[in-house]
Amino acid sequence: MPKFKSTQDILRIIGNKDQIRNFGVIAHVDHGKTTMSDSLLAASGIISPSVAGQALALDSMKLEQNRQMTIRGANVTLFYETDGKEYVINMIDTPGHIDFTGRVTRALRAIDGVVVVSDSVEGIMTQTETVTRQALEERVRPVLYINKIDRLVKELKLGPEEMQKWLMNIISHFNQLVDIYAEPEVKEKWKVSIQGNSVAFGSAKDRWGFNFKMAKKTGINFKDVYDAYTSNDPALIKSLSERSPLSDAVLGMVVEHHPPPHVAQRYRIPKIWPGDLNSDIGKALLACDEKGPALMMVTTINVDPQAGRVATGRLYSGTIKDGDEVYLIDAKRPGRVQSVNIYMGNTREIVSVLPAGNIPALLGLDYAIAGETISTVKGAQAFESIKYVSEPVVTIAVEPKHPKDLPKLVEGLRTITVEDPNLIVKINEETGETLMAGMGVLHLEIATSLLQEKGLEIVTTQPLINYRETIRAKAGPIMSKSPNKHNKIFMRVEPLPDDILEMIRTGKIKEDMDKKEMAKLLRDKGWSADEARSVAAIDVSGNMLVDETKGVQFLQESMDSIRSGFDDVIRNGPIAHEQVRGVKFVLHHFVPHEDPAHRGLAQLMPATRRAMLGSMLIADPVLLEPILGIEIKCPQDLIGQVSSVLSGKRGKLLNVEQKGIIAIMQGEVPASETFDLSEKMRGATAGKALWNTYFKAWQPVPNSIFRTLVGDVRKRKGLNPEPPSPDEFIDKE
Repeated sequence: MPKFKSTQDILRIIGNKDQIRNFGVIAHVDHGKTTMSDSLLAASGIISPSVAGQALALDSMKLEQNRQMTIRGANVTLFYETDGKEYVINMIDTPGHIDFTGRVTRALRAIDGVVVVSDSVEGIMTQTETVTRQALEERVRPVLYINKIDRLVKELKLGPEEMQKWLMNIISHFNQLVDIYAEPEVKEKWKVSIQGNSVAFGSAKDRWGFNFKMAKKTGINFKDVYDAYTSNDPALIKSLSERSPLSDAVLGMVVEHHPPPHVAQRYRIPKIWPGDLNSDIGKALLACDEKGPALMMVTTINVDPQAGRVATGRLYSGTIKDGDEVYLIDAKRPGRVQSVNIYMGNTREIVSVLPAGNIPALLGLDYAIAGETISTVKGAQAFESIKYVSEPVVTIAVEPKHPKDLPKLVEGLRTITVEDPNLIVKINEETGETLMAGMGVLHLEIATSLLQEKGLEIVTTQPLINYRETIRAKAGPIMSKSPNKHNKIFMRVEPLPDDILEMIRTGKIKEDMDKKEMAKLLRDKGWSADEARSVAAIDVSGNMLVDETKGVQFLQESMDSIRSGFDDVIRNGPIAHEQVRGVKFVLHHFVPHEDPAHRGLAQLMPATRRAMLGSMLIADPVLLEPILGIEIKCPQDLIGQVSSVLSGKRGKLLNVEQKGIIAIMQGEVPASETFDLSEKMRGATAGKALWNTYFKAWQPVPNSIFRTLVGDVRKRKGLNPEPPSPDEFIDKE
């Protein structure tokens, strides 16, 4: 049973890796993650049992409490005792809403196991699948907790046997995800089962839960649950929590099935660290050796008004202590650790020293950002960068209401983007506007609310959609000359295959990887050996520059200038100056001037840019818009109204499932149509529909609105409403 212990009690056993577990809580929005976490904190004495389920203690931000949703995610260290053995359990509660999925991705890097929380009526939903896939791709082992079992009795009116059949379907659905996304060597071992004690059932709100071992030990069963909720006797419900506390059900699974750090790192390090595993650092990482060099990945940055940046993350090897000189590998600068802390609920406790396998919170590293690798060894290999499952698709312009507050706005934006790397802030050089891009409207609403909480009065524009540009055909080669007419660039383009685009987006193919390894991957996808060896540049949004020239003079010293042209076109496509996606640019031929004074950046960069833009404009260019998946829950008699709202928004309904009296609908809708969707949906369903959206895909803008939309975007950017013609970029011999 968990019980309150002081920091000293935790430090007494924190050096024994067998007694450490690092786990996270992940789920679909509103399935009860934070309420469950409350129960674990109450059992550990961190909050009062009387407020567990209502306190939402790990939602420490005022905004989280007001909106009843997790935004940041939170760390807490628990002390747990079972069968006479003590454990230190580092837990991370994560957001459920898709707009904050980047925080889930970063949290997964710090942990070795997850408790996946699922609503008993709604089962495995879209976001459950998304976060489970992320966990399995990071080699993080899942167990399943099915919450809100009382809904099966109160809403679906199921008896004990019917409840068990219903729950078996949820378990089967979850195991299908493990079968699809887990790696072959672990998928059978990592599937969950009741008899294997890797599934628990309960009610986080009422603080009871049981798994197979607890049911055998206490005699609790589904008939007890049925009787408690059909009798409406609070004493019977309370007795469930006394006989079978939720904390024992969940933490019992964590201790049994989630590996200690030194076991997990043997199979996780080869996935997340690209360095030499036979080096001293590699061996220390694989062994989680506290005597080796310190290597830590920062997964979260919080900015404390008094203490400055707090860098929290996983310490994979070595020991970190107050006063240590460290190196920020990505930032290429030194730092000094002022104070080593751990989280106990919402407070940080100073511990001064922590060994490998734990999750320290470090003060004093003012240049650390999320994703940074910290080491006591200069020049150590950084951890693999984290790949996000979504990308910013909505932008607003933000400015201070009073011009004198501009410095405060700049500082505020710097703070929130340090804490949330998925927010992208940039200055429009032509208009001087400060633009902030996020995963969705909610993401930006939260960001602006955080700025206002800092005492800033700000003015924002209506949200704007981020589009992408691509091509549907091959074109070229075409020739463009440099401004001085002394250099010629010949370029052709073709669509980048979807499988290659996905490999770039997920980091399986990247510019700094071993060239032989990249060439092999591309040959496996059907590229010729010559082409596979000739990749000159890769853009992370999914574009490639391939050099197919042969024996051209001065090419290598000119390549940086050619790449600058490539980088510029990727940021500003020819149709609407939106980002380019999924294009393979092939440098077909290059005729340089012999004198280096005539072939510098000012000559080759614009020539490259013109050749790329011209070839794209004759390759059937298209504007892509972000399409959002939408999941809607409402009473069955409102399906027609919901369908009408979607069709009026250029959306469509794809699937309807009936779960008791509730219908769960899956659909899709263009992001540009969602700004007033809340009002429309509320009006059509009298507020009885609950819904959330998530980024699904990029799709071509329909021909019926293409010209109008392109004209509007170009006018907003101060451009001629008509896109340029290819002739403006193509030169004749």
